[in-house]
Amino acid sequence: MQATSLVYYFLLVSLCIDWSQNGTSALLRRQRRRMHYRGLRRSSSAGHRSPRQPRMKLPAPVAVVPSIPLINIDDGVMGVFDSLIGLGGHESSYSVLPGKKGHCTANGMIMYDKAVWSPKPCITCLCSKGEVICDTTMCHPLKCPQTIIPAGECCPVCSDSASSLDSSIISLDDISEFSGDSPEPNDLDNANVLSSAHTQTETDELLRTEVIEFKEKEGRKKDGKKRKRKGKKNRQKHKAYHREKKPITRKGAAEEEIQYESDEDDGTFRMPSHFPIPVPPIEAPPLPSGCSTSDTTVSCINAKLTQIPPISDPDLTSLDLTGNSITTISDEAFNGIPNLEWIDLSKNNITSPGIGPQAFKILKKLKRLYLDGNMLVHIPSELPSTLEEIKINDNQLHAIDEDGLQDLKNLVTLELEGNKLSEANVSPLAFYPLKSLSYLRLGRNKFRIIPQGLPATLEELYLENNQIEEVSEICFNHTRNINVIVLKHNKLEEHRIAPLAWINQENLESIDLSYNKLYHVPSYLPKSLLHLILIGNQIERIPGYVFGHMKPGLEYLYLSFNKLTDDGIDPVSFFGAYHSLRELFLDHNELKSVPFGIDEMRKLRFLRLNNNKIRTVPPERICRTHINDDDVHDNSEEEENEESRLEHVHLENNYINTRQLSPHAFSCEVGKE
Repeated sequence: MQATSLVYYFLLVSLCIDWSQNGTSALLRRQRRRMHYRGLRRSSSAGHRSPRQPRMKLPAPVAVVPSIPLINIDDGVMGVFDSLIGLGGHESSYSVLPGKKGHCTANGMIMYDKAVWSPKPCITCLCSKGEVICDTTMCHPLKCPQTIIPAGECCPVCSDSASSLDSSIISLDDISEFSGDSPEPNDLDNANVLSSAHTQTETDELLRTEVIEFKEKEGRKKDGKKRKRKGKKNRQKHKAYHREKKPITRKGAAEEEIQYESDEDDGTFRMPSHFPIPVPPIEAPPLPSGCSTSDTTVSCINAKLTQIPPISDPDLTSLDLTGNSITTISDEAFNGIPNLEWIDLSKNNITSPGIGPQAFKILKKLKRLYLDGNMLVHIPSELPSTLEEIKINDNQLHAIDEDGLQDLKNLVTLELEGNKLSEANVSPLAFYPLKSLSYLRLGRNKFRIIPQGLPATLEELYLENNQIEEVSEICFNHTRNINVIVLKHNKLEEHRIAPLAWINQENLESIDLSYNKLYHVPSYLPKSLLHLILIGNQIERIPGYVFGHMKPGLEYLYLSFNKLTDDGIDPVSFFGAYHSLRELFLDHNELKSVPFGIDEMRKLRFLRLNNNKIRTVPPERICRTHINDDDVHDNSEEEENEESRLEHVHLENNYINTRQLSPHAFSCEVGKE
């Protein structure tokens, strides 16, 4: 009897599998998945282990095809078979056949007792003692503000992907695992249908056998506790999976994926959730070759790039793209890296038309922008107000209008060297918005006068390699904080420097007038001056008392590569600087002797007299070995007794006969008789 029953069972299973394989199973798998979730989850049956199924993509169904997802053997065994009924597009019909051992029929196909199927979407039917009982799928309430019903589904889901995994919904997925645990009654949709499905009947004699009952009972006794523990473990894994993966709703049922997973330990069969299948976030394309990255920096120096690489990293703060072939910057170029603080786009081929008007506007934290060595004709628009440093050296800038630097109130450094700027194309109001500017470089342009409208906050001004011929008395009227002025390599003459140009500046400490057309040291120098650089002019004379008004006094005087002679330096030429000069460069001139007054420079450390025509060094001309009371001029007794600080003296390339040098020529120890 037992052997015969088993034979009937396996014949029936084989017959149903053949039907499933001969049909268009790809069109029916999606319906079968829904029936697993809606119908089989309600059943308390468990224990049927399924082999691991491969991940597959299902095509969109052509028509609604019902599935008959069962043949109940007993409470612990359930198979799933696809039905070929209705493939022609006709809706399934069902009727009751009383008197045939409780069997039902659907479109002419016999349905055994306790069979469950879905003739229409969202409707589940049960064969109970020859009677068909159908109900509509009940949906679990959601705790989210907005819901949507995905295509091909019955129940709504949360429209927000982040909130679609509500804890109340996850609990439904937990009970969909056939791990041996029975779902709680309050988690089931229809108590009346499920209770009838759980009822034992005497009319299923064909499929129910004593052998299966015996194995069922023995399995429950031996493995009950073990399966419960594993079932709980699987639910915990399932919850963790949903917490880690954010679901993304896909358009169209054809794009949905189904994944059947089997636990490696006990082969527990997992039902796919009715929620959209979560997928990993789309990763940004990898960086091109030649690029390197760290935690907050991406460097693509000389990487042969033709455009800004697509990067999506909110933590990125520095981007170095020096030495590439980038020509354009689109409005969306920095959308994925909005927190950049430093961008270096030097030595590319970027043009002004190639920069989108909103390209830099998204960068609300940008502080430094380097665009040296490109082909820009004007300063980019809509620059972030957070910028503190801008470099656009060696471009083709030919104008700055009054709006060219607007809103850059935090800008501290502006470098515009090597362009085509002049007083004719730079508006007097161009620098007005720069309320914090302290460092301005305008070298290698076409200026003939000092630019007008310099900011009051300016501290350092660099105008080397221009064509400046004049320094008017009003050009620095508003720059009371200016500290450094560099005017080397221009066309200045001393009579073109106005007497009031800078004499009243209280903070001006350094002036570089190298390589101009000066014939003598300019008068009316600032009172606060400490550094005066006059290298490479045609200076023949240092007027007397020219440094006498300075306080605390000049410290560095560089007069190399001029035309100074012995007659051009008077005994009072260095008056006012005797007690302050630290470095004095008189090399590469036409001096025939050591100038007077050097021996009184008590703080002098570096002296250059090389490359002149000096023939001898008399004693006590560089420093005195003995100081008598009669030699005191305007110095205090304490200063006269102070030892000389001279450390370096250069006299090479002169006409000095070393055999005729006095033994006291370089003996600078100070004593007093």
